[in-house]
Amino acid sequence: MTSTILNNLSKINAPSNKREVYLKAAINFFATASESAKEGDLQRAGALILKALDQERRAGLGGIQVLQLIKTQ
Repeated sequence: MTSTILNNLSKINAPSNKREVYLKAAINFFATASESAKEGDLQRAGALILKALDQERRAGLGGIQVLQLIKTQ
């Protein structure tokens, strides 16, 4: 999944398009992290949250989603 997203980034030149790709990647990582946490795989969930936060940082956004994920657990 990550390699596909990064390959898409290399084809996109406009900054707003790159931002969208990073945001979609972050959303996917957060969703997968939530599923992993529900299954009890907290180590994988933590790693995915870090990847999602990295994608958000690249998009230039804050990381409020991680707080929502923790509150719902």
